[in-house]
Amino acid sequence: MQQLVTGIHHITAMCNGSQRNIDFYCGILGLRLVKKTVNFDAPDVYHFYYGDESGAPGSIITFFPFEGIIKGRRGKGMLNTTTFSVPVASLDYWQQRLQRFSVNAKPPQERFGQETFIYFEDPDGLGLELVLNDNDTRPPFSYGHIPLEHSIRGFFSAEIWEEGYEKTAELLTGQMDHTLISQHENRYRFAATNTPGNYVDVLCSPDALKGLSGGGTVHHIAFATPDHDTQTAVRTRLMGQSINPTPILDRSYFTSIYFREPGGVLFEIATSGPGFAIDETPEHLGEALRLPPQYEPMRAELLASLPAVSVNIEQFR
Repeated sequence: MQQLVTGIHHITAMCNGSQRNIDFYCGILGLRLVKKTVNFDAPDVYHFYYGDESGAPGSIITFFPFEGIIKGRRGKGMLNTTTFSVPVASLDYWQQRLQRFSVNAKPPQERFGQETFIYFEDPDGLGLELVLNDNDTRPPFSYGHIPLEHSIRGFFSAEIWEEGYEKTAELLTGQMDHTLISQHENRYRFAATNTPGNYVDVLCSPDALKGLSGGGTVHHIAFATPDHDTQTAVRTRLMGQSINPTPILDRSYFTSIYFREPGGVLFEIATSGPGFAIDETPEHLGEALRLPPQYEPMRAELLASLPAVSVNIEQFR
């Protein structure tokens, strides 16, 4: 039977401040801005996509920068930590770099007896980690300002807090082609593909406060499916289990369906293509404001209302 869900596609969060967001993710972390567009459901708000050189699924973190948004609260029923993969030898580099730019990082910690990681937060309080591992064969951003031997390879994992893990686990393993691959205390790790970038950690956290949506919180996590046919098949499978996904929606760079998992986290299933090079050349990804066809007549109005932003990495070298 064909695998319909192959891993993580992207993770989307909300923030306050467009330029500050670009400075952190492009400047400090060294990700590439691969697409600058607008929220398809609220075109007066940007939608930034950051990732590896090509914007490959499994590397993309995206943001809706709502100016003046109230700060949210991490808690159960929410994806609380997004984890990136970096080489083992880069520990000192990243500790020093985060300190240099006044990013308050916790001392290195260990998970599953072998996984060293650093926890820190972005300017809005979004939980982030760098996991040190040499099992990630994905190429780095070849002409970014972070040395190749230290640069981020893409996601490592995503961490979801739940009242109880059982129903979410049943969805992941029964309908979304995931397997339970590790478990320690209250942490259950699932993966559709057992490689860095595709791990989903579900933490059973009944005593945690319920998460509140707002700045510094994740809006949704998207899982990858190869194409339209597999997306249609997984949608049919979900509907057969009394899960009510949206119709297939065109997001220009992929098509999507959305639904809530049992704990309340918004899940998306997104196609792996056509990708971010359909309206810009690979060399110039993210340089111009790209609009979906329905908003192209509003270009002048949107350019006048959206904050001016730029990618200026010189101060972050």
